[in-house]
Amino acid sequence: MAGSAAVLEDSSLLSKLDRMLLPIERFCALLSGLAIFSLMFLAAYSVIARKFFGSPMMGYVDYIEAAMPIIAIMGVSYVQRDGTHIRMDMLVAALKGRMLWLFELLSVLLILVLIVALTYGAWAHFDRSFDCASPWCSRDSSIDVGLPIWPSKLVVPIAFAVLVLRLVLQAWGYARALVLNLENPVAVPLNLTIAEQAKIEADALEGAD
Repeated sequence: MAGSAAVLEDSSLLSKLDRMLLPIERFCALLSGLAIFSLMFLAAYSVIARKFFGSPMMGYVDYIEAAMPIIAIMGVSYVQRDGTHIRMDMLVAALKGRMLWLFELLSVLLILVLIVALTYGAWAHFDRSFDCASPWCSRDSSIDVGLPIWPSKLVVPIAFAVLVLRLVLQAWGYARALVLNLENPVAVPLNLTIAEQAKIEADALEGAD
C-alpha cells in the first residue's frame, strides 16, 4: 500500500544527484496534473455543448486518449522517489538493517531491468509512428479528428527514462546502505512511524498558520 516516507539529504554526491533529478520529476508530475486539469475543462465544455447546443465536442475521446500517457506515467518517477507509489510492504515493514536494504536493493534492481526493457519497447513504438515525410510527422493518427499519435507515444519513453535515472540512484543508495550498514541512508525513501507522520503533519499545520 502507499505510505508516508522521508528522503534524507546530505553533502554527498549521491544526495546532490538526487536533488538535481528532483526538479525534473516535479516538472513531469506538474505536466501530469495539468493534463488532468485540462481534461476537466474539456469534459465540462463537451457536456455543455451537448446539452445546450446539441453538438458535443468533436474528438473528445481522441483528446482523452492523447492525454492518458501524460496522466498515467509522467508522475511515476516522482512518487517512486518519495516511496508513495502503491506497494505491498507487510514483509518489508518487519525487516531491519542490512536485510531490509538487501530486499530493497533486489526489488529496485528487478524494477530497473523491467523499466529498461519497457523504455526500449516504448521508444520502438514511437519510432514506428514518427516520420517527418508524413503529414504532421506521423504515420498514424486518431480515428475521430486525426490527431498525430507520436507525441503521446514519445511521452512514455521520456517518463520511463526519468524513472530509470531515479531507480539507478535508489539502487546506489540501497547498495551503499547495505555495504556500510547505514541506519538512515540518503536518496532513498525511509518509512516513517505513526508518531513521525503525526509530527510532520503537525509541523505542516503550524507552518500554514
